[in-house]
Parts: sequence; structure tokens; C-alpha cells
Amino acid sequence: MPYEMTQITPSDYPPSLREIPEPPKALWVQGTMPTKNTKVLAVVGSRAATGYGKEAVSSLIKGLTGYPISIVSGLALGIDATAHEAALDAGIHTIAIPGSGLDESVLYPRANRGIASRILLSGGALISEHEPKYRAHPYDFPSRNRIMVGLANAVLIVEAAKRSGTLITARLASEYNRDLLCIPHRIGDSHGFGAHLFLRLGATLVTEPLHILEALGIPPDKKYYSEKRVPNDLSKTESVLYNALSEPRSRDEVIRVSQIPTSDALTALVSLELRGLIKEEYGAWRRA
Repeated sequence: MPYEMTQITPSDYPPSLREIPEPPKALWVQGTMPTKNTKVLAVVGSRAATGYGKEAVSSLIKGLTGYPISIVSGLALGIDATAHEAALDAGIHTIAIPGSGLDESVLYPRANRGIASRILLSGGALISEHEPKYRAHPYDFPSRNRIMVGLANAVLIVEAAKRSGTLITARLASEYNRDLLCIPHRIGDSHGFGAHLFLRLGATLVTEPLHILEALGIPPDKKYYSEKRVPNDLSKTESVLYNALSEPRSRDEVIRVSQIPTSDALTALVSLELRGLIKEEYGAWRRA
């Protein structure tokens, strides 16, 4: 990647990063950092991401299009990569903080170097506290998470199992006084352990982009309230399900009436719900 790297010191950091305990002594930066008035949302979750988690984070980030927001994540496999790609597809600024140095020969994970290139081409940034040719080690990842949280105004937890490193990031959000946002999961879903735990402890429930805008202190455009209820760009599966909900129906009834395979139907229902087009109340799905 033919992009110049520059090294900055704490005097050049955003104030939020300077204020955390043990801020990095220096940072290597490649690309373009967000403007001063941009709000930063850190997105973290499992490397072994589920289809539900990927669909949820993609839908939420898509709904932030056009707002002064930057998405920061760790360039890892799973939710991190999905968050970066969703931001890129939506034209939203994004920052990647790998556990390695930024030189292409060591950038980790190797599988996501294409995403790193897209980030730089789009006007985003790569950041590391390590020398450019430093190779990542397992103990580097919790350390880099403090930088993600330090840069962020709020932290979104997508998926986190009992022994997930995402739980460390959530703890840092509390210590650094950042708003913690969580996406709900099905009861008993092991990937939802962290999100459900933090929701019980007072984290903010997120089921649509408006909830993120509220946490970041960004007023939604007036068009948000009309556009989010107009299903003008639904997939074929989403369209069938939306039409099937001309009247409230239970989940099983929706699947039976639509004749769509269960896994595809459930994914589409989640997408429609996250976009604010449908909701589940009293055991039945209905149009919002």
C-alpha cells in the first residue's frame, strides 16, 4: 500500500485518547483521520461471527449513512471485518487498529489486507502503536483495544461469548466512561452472553440506527422517520415476508405462509426489524 506513514505523539492525539490511563507513547498513522467534529463509534465482537451478528452490524451501520460518524474496529476476522466493510459500502469513514505494525509485510490478519487497502483508498485510516514492521502477538490485542475505546464516543458490542476478548473491551468502555451499546440475541444463544450480561448491568439496547445516533448525540434527519418505514429496497425474501405481515402473525405462521426456508426467513426478519420496518410484540410479528 503506497501510503505514507507518520508518527504522532500525545500532543497530536484527540483529547479523548490523551485522557485514558496509559495512553500510547506514540502512534503510527496511515491515511486520513476523521475531522474534529466527527463522532467515533467502536464496533467489537466475535471473530467467529454468526450470520445474525454480521447482518445486524451491517444493517445498523448502513443506517448511519450521511451522518458525521467514523467506525473504528480492529481489522480482525468476523465482526471487525464486517463493520469495516459495512462502513466502506455506506461511504462512512472508518479506522482500523490492527495488533501488528502497519507495514504490508506484517499487517495482521493477512486475510484482511484487502480491507485495509480499501480503507486507505476511501480516505480512512490505519493506526498502530507498534513500529511498522512489528509482528502481532496474542497479548497485543487486548492492548490495542484500549486505543479503540479511547478514540470512541460509544462502544457497540455485537457478539461476545463467555471467554471472548470483547468482554475486555466492554470493561474498558466502563472504565473510560464511554457509552456501552449492545445488540440483543436469542435467549440461550452463547454468542449473546456478553451483550445480555451488559444489558442487565445497564448498557443501552440497540435495535435500530436511531439508538446509535441518540447515544452519539446526533439528531436524526427529518427524512429518517419517513424513509425508515418505506420498504423500497427490500431483497426478494424481505419483500415476501413484509407482504406476509399485512396482518400480525407469529414467527411460525410467517414462515409457513411465506414458504421460505427457516434460516433465510429468520435472517430476513432480523434485517427488517433492524431497519425499523417490523417489530415483535406479544409473540407476533407486525409492521412497524
